[in-house]
Amino acid sequence: MTDTAPSLRLKTGLAEMLKNGVIMDVCTPEQAEVAERAGAIAVMALERVPAQIRAEGGVARMANPKLIKSIMAVTSLPVMAKARIGHFAEAQVLQALGVDFIDESEVLTMADEVNHIDKHEFTTPFVCGARDLGEALRRITEGAAMIRTKGEAGTGDVVHAVKHMRAMSSDIRRLTSMRKDELYVAAKELQVPYELVAWVAREGRLPVPNFSAGGIATPADAALMRQLGAETVFVGSGIFMDDGRHYAPLDVAERRARAIVRACTHYDDPLIVAECSEESDSAMKGLAVAVLEERELLQNRGV
Repeated sequence: MTDTAPSLRLKTGLAEMLKNGVIMDVCTPEQAEVAERAGAIAVMALERVPAQIRAEGGVARMANPKLIKSIMAVTSLPVMAKARIGHFAEAQVLQALGVDFIDESEVLTMADEVNHIDKHEFTTPFVCGARDLGEALRRITEGAAMIRTKGEAGTGDVVHAVKHMRAMSSDIRRLTSMRKDELYVAAKELQVPYELVAWVAREGRLPVPNFSAGGIATPADAALMRQLGAETVFVGSGIFMDDGRHYAPLDVAERRARAIVRACTHYDDPLIVAECSEESDSAMKGLAVAVLEERELLQNRGV
């Protein structure tokens, strides 16, 4: 890909600064303070973590601006916030509030079943989820500066985070072995511009950072995703929840948060990951993805 948009290059540069760390979902200023003390590199401000959204149902929307501002007031970390897929007015509000990243998120209820937000129209960088290379490149074409492979949010089950990271890596390797004339067909199949496919085939990677999210609940989960290629991990319900409805005590959450941050840093050292697992001895109860019906999977929204 020839990057002809300086603003996109700048947005991607900001995303590059968040590599090699942990981004944590927080619902209160107190949780944001815990995340910062534990060594998180950014926080995602939202009114309900994915496990609560899954358990309680209803329409999940952008967090109240009052909550977002209260979180921004207590932390020096970059603050992200979620907008519904296609809800460009929510994204405009988040940009006006001054958040550092906007997550056009499948975790929230969709606002537009066909169109995603035109992210090139915003100065604030966007992060979007993807299950495979085609989905990732479509979001990048729309202006996403960061991709997070989709696990199944709110479950504490890492299986689909693994599945989608492996799918992404496999799809990229397949492109690198193709002839030029074969790449035209690949671009047609992936429903993205040829120039973008040719760039990925030449470089062997996405043109933006590739993080991982959804179902990461333990230090070993974080180490697993880093070894599979995730440059950073998002952790949602796994830190602050005991199950889908109840918060863990803040001291327990901080112990979990510190352990996951350390494991993410030393992801290729099993002895340190073992120590982190000992320190984080009360992972959230979780929900096996295998028991969910297809229609219950949040990852299927906005592909």
